[in-house]
Amino acid sequence: MTALALREPRSGPRYWLHSYGAMLRFDFTGSREWLPAFLLVQTLMGAGMAIIYGFYLGRMTTPVATFVATGAPTLSIIPLGMALLPSLVSSHKLEGTYDFVLSLPVPRMTGALSSLTVFTLLSVPGFAIALAVANWRYDIDLHVSMAIIPAVALASLMATSVGYGLGHAIANPQITNLVTNLIIFLVLMFSPIAFPIQNFPGWLASAHRVLPFWHMANVIRGALTNGLVPNVARSYEVLGLWTVGSWALVAWTMGRRR
Repeated sequence: MTALALREPRSGPRYWLHSYGAMLRFDFTGSREWLPAFLLVQTLMGAGMAIIYGFYLGRMTTPVATFVATGAPTLSIIPLGMALLPSLVSSHKLEGTYDFVLSLPVPRMTGALSSLTVFTLLSVPGFAIALAVANWRYDIDLHVSMAIIPAVALASLMATSVGYGLGHAIANPQITNLVTNLIIFLVLMFSPIAFPIQNFPGWLASAHRVLPFWHMANVIRGALTNGLVPNVARSYEVLGLWTVGSWALVAWTMGRRR
């Protein structure tokens, strides 16, 4: 037999899974340089906001403290997926490694799925630390249910999917950085994560019922409390739509590059 005949065919589930595993090793190996800094930023965002909201609001009732404490961990997920991940994609473009990664002999979507897997998993430690700090800061009685697993998984996957889609769809890295900074500003200042959506003007509340940030907080808060969040199923639906839409954007963007 010739070497060509002995080569494993580049199609089918076995080849796809092998390629996915190879890209996971590639991404985890390449993350060693920036991983500590990324985890530090993620943890400081969630834990820091859990503490500083207490300074803004002063003495709080138990329901208010519970609302703040269960919203702060969501803030640890958003910057990792929606700011740091697209910034990493932009840095690959500036360094000239972006096209190299796309040229690797694996299906392109396995590379995308690998990045989504890595960043979704990376969100878990920061989330756990932020939740522990918030619980310590406000000394509240949380009712953690098994729903926390799909809630954190979907919220993290949605954030990384949107960030990955932005990083690939926007050609100019400077525009990408501008957009990600704008997202973080809007999340910190104008999103109903640590504050009830009823406190917002009607037009802004309506916008957040379409945007994913409020829904991220809803699914996580619903898994940590009893009866504090109504209609969690709707939030799961919205987050699912944002995730699928982001995947479609990534597939379309990668399909255009040859």
